[in-house]
This record gives sequence, structure tokens and C-alpha cells, in this order.
Amino acid sequence: MAIEAKKYPMPTQEAGARVHNFDEVALGYPVALAKQEAARCLNCKNRPCVQGCPVNIQIPDFIAHIKAGDYEGAYQVIAQDSALPAVCGRVCPQESQCESKCTLGVKLEPVAIGRLERFAADWHLAHHPEQPERPAANGHRVAVVGSGPSGLTCAGELARRGYQVTVFEALHAPGGVLSYGIPEFRLPKAIVAREVENLRALGVKIETNVVIGKTLTVDELFADGFEAVFIGSGAGLPRFMGIEGEGLRGVYCANEFLTRANLMKAYRPDAATPILRGGRVAVIGGGNVAMDAARTALRLGSKVDLFYRRSLEELPARREELDHAVEEGVTLHLLCNPVRILGYENPDDPRDPKNGSVRAMEVIRMELGEPDERGRRRPVEAPGSEFIWETDCVIMALGTSPNPLIKNTTEGLAVNRWGGIIADEDTGETSRPGVYAGGDAVTGAATVILAMGAGKKAAQAIDQALQKTP
Repeated sequence: MAIEAKKYPMPTQEAGARVHNFDEVALGYPVALAKQEAARCLNCKNRPCVQGCPVNIQIPDFIAHIKAGDYEGAYQVIAQDSALPAVCGRVCPQESQCESKCTLGVKLEPVAIGRLERFAADWHLAHHPEQPERPAANGHRVAVVGSGPSGLTCAGELARRGYQVTVFEALHAPGGVLSYGIPEFRLPKAIVAREVENLRALGVKIETNVVIGKTLTVDELFADGFEAVFIGSGAGLPRFMGIEGEGLRGVYCANEFLTRANLMKAYRPDAATPILRGGRVAVIGGGNVAMDAARTALRLGSKVDLFYRRSLEELPARREELDHAVEEGVTLHLLCNPVRILGYENPDDPRDPKNGSVRAMEVIRMELGEPDERGRRRPVEAPGSEFIWETDCVIMALGTSPNPLIKNTTEGLAVNRWGGIIADEDTGETSRPGVYAGGDAVTGAATVILAMGAGKKAAQAIDQALQKTP
């Protein structure tokens, strides 16, 4: 039988309907489509797709189970290497990782590995509501800072080995970027909650509203009897452009905007958390976070324009997310960059409530010059091309960096020039004995699966170190 040239399309909500709700856009493969897509896998002997997965999921094996109709077996294969299959199947950039290595993709479209992973995970969640059994305790205690993908993965790997793990989360709900950053329409929070409850069933204790570096220090964790500390605190410190007008009312960083909408449920009519509804919104940036912010603003009733300083070829967002944003009505302005933000001023009435609010941006057109250190052509301003763009809100989606609290309160913890913790790539070991780190706190903003891979490696290193301890 001939192999289908293209992936079987993912069923989705119709664009005109989904912009009016926060329900999940991608609906998942039904059984028939999953089996048809699984049949496209060549089951290569050298398994290049596995090499492209940061947590080394045995991809041909789980796909073979789907092909045979053994969907729970597929999940169990994935679960051997991934702590968050339902999450990764939804938000990981498979097209640049496992799918980019797919042998079928040399001549045809690669196998839809991410969609099949989601199918297997969703099947398990629907048919096996029971929680995992708690393993016997081994007598060792480990602290995990942050409950994002790296922290949850590290905690889960250690808990399965019998460690008493306590996770310390700065916000009022666990999940890290999975809860505050990724919108409900991409990652339902019920999925995150289920994964967290599974960890609790394994014996993991989660303490919220604890800011390590403020409420407690790393030194105090050791003094309290923890034998190792894993720092997976993420990179939640926002970046701005440093241009005039960034202090005006109506200028958000994407993290703040998304946290209000996702974690604090500001999209609900009865929410106590304020958020802009309606009006004109300008999103600055071209990554996945920019797409999330733009699509969230759309669902809040705004007209949304996205400004990116490079061309479409350099735009870093997942193509699926970009396509969904355009389908929903986000307007792209490529090779454009704001140079200042203009505020509303009423000289006749200093009490005018609009005073100090955003009214417009001055934008300059860009041209692509010589490649930068990463090989991308550097954007260069085109003199005299400035124009004014009227808007009520500006959302900066320009990346993030680690919060300096832990660095400033942990003696002997080395960081790089932009504040990322310096850690061994294979073990997560830092310059401070007994302290490990991984995820965005080390690399800066990256992907969920890379953060999970770092948490998994650190857990293995912690286990090896503590098991040597008499």
C-alpha cells in the first residue's frame, strides 16, 4: 500500500467560532485518523526521530502500538521517558525536533509524531483515571524550586525512585509557564492539573506562594534537611525595548498579559483581575509567546496587529501557531519595529482619565542586512520610513530572562552575563555543591521539552550523587 504523502490534518475548531471562546483549538485525532497516520511510520532501524527527541522517547515503538490498536501500550512506552505526554503532544515544536529527523520527511511530509503522542496521552487520560501508586520511601529529601516543566519532570523522576520531594512554587498555583504562559486554547489547564495530581499521588509535596530567595533561601533549604536542591525557576523576568513611552498605561509585557488571562482567569466576565477588552492592540515580537498574546487579545474582542522586525522566513513561531493566528484575524506587519510609544495628553483637563494612556506608536520600516552571529540577517532601519500607528495597547513579547533573586541570595552560585545559572549540560550541576539547575533558568526562554530534558538529567545526577552517600 502506498504511503500518504502528507500528514493527516488535525481536526480543529472553525476559525470564526474559536475567536469567541477559549476552548482548545486543535481537537485531536480520532481513532481512525490516528491509525492511518501511524501507518505512515517506516519503523526505521536507525531511529533518527528518537535522536531528535530531548527526552529520547522510543517513537517507533509507541507508534507501532497505535498501528496495532494498543493505545494504552503506546502511552506506556511514552511514559517511560516523558513525564508530561499530554502536554508535550500539544505544545512541543516537534517540527524542529523529532519530526525534523523523520526519514519519511526526506521526500514526503514527516510522520505527525506530536499529534500521535497527544492521541496516546489523551486515550490514557480518558480511559485510566486512576493515579499512580506511591513508591516506597528511600529516606532522602530533595527540594525543587519551580513547578514548571523542568521542575515537575525532576520531581516526578525523583519521586518514582522513592525520594521525598517538595516543590516550592512562587505563584498561587503550580504549573509554571504551563499555567501562566500557555493559553487555555492551546493547553487546557485541566491537563496540567491532572499531571500535578499524579505527582502528588507519588508523594510529591507542593508548596505555593513561596518565593525562593525571598520567603526562603537555598541555604535555608539545606538547613531544613534537604540534601539536594534543583532550581527550575524559569525565566519570568520580562524584557522591554528601552524606548520612550514604555511606562505609559496600556503597555504590557506578554508575561503579565498572559498571566492575567491564563492563571488569573481575567477572560471570565466575573474575574476580579482587570485586563483590556476590545480596542486596538499592537503585539511586538514574532515568537510563540507573541502569537499566544495576539490570539488571547483577539478572544478578548480586540483588533490585533503584530509587528515583527524581520521577514516571514525569520519569524521564530511555530508555523501551526502562526497559521492559526492569521486564520483568526491577526494582521502581520513584517519588517517593522516601534521606535517610541505615544501617550494621550489633554492639556485642557489634567483630570482626563485618558491622560498617560497609550494612543499610538511611531514605527520604522526595516531592511535585512548582513547575517548576525546566529546566521539570521540583521534588521537595519530604513531612514525616513517612520509612520504613526494608532493603538490602545502595546504588548511586548521580546523574550525573558531569569529572576536575579536566587542568584543574589545564594553564595557561590555562578551565573552568566545575562543572569542564567551556569550548569553542566549533562547533569545540571552548578558551581554550588548540591545545587542543580535546568530549564529556562539556565538557557533562557526555550521549549517545554528541552526544559523537561534538563529536569530528567538533573534527577538522574541527583540520584547518583545521593545513592553514593552512606
